[in-house]
Amino acid sequence: MIAQANITNNNNNSSVPFSTVLALDDILKIGPETNSEVIGNAQGLGVLIAETSTTNLLWYWDFGFITGKFNGSSISMFSRNPTTAMVHELSVVGGRGKFRMAKGYAQIQDYIQNDTNIISKLNVTVIHY
Repeated sequence: MIAQANITNNNNNSSVPFSTVLALDDILKIGPETNSEVIGNAQGLGVLIAETSTTNLLWYWDFGFITGKFNGSSISMFSRNPTTAMVHELSVVGGRGKFRMAKGYAQIQDYIQNDTNIISKLNVTVIHY
């Protein structure tokens, strides 16, 4: 967490303060195993919005690739999802390098989650030129 609103009255009954800002800077791997090949990094920002009984997460992610035929290219995604969703969906809104003018979507499902880590499974469908 990098910032959160200073609210003294939490009438929304949410466990997440309204407008909590999160930063993402993680590695991308082929699989969940610790020895799985690193193919890039995921960087982005998220905002937890909990003004009602439903907490939504607004995400911007950029997946940058460092190996293979997509080395130096990235995919940019953006969308809003309720935090209670079992599968989150992000819109692919563009990219760099081989992913210029990319369109598509990503489905993200938590694979392993504990107090300190979340490993997510991503299925990304991309159309690019």
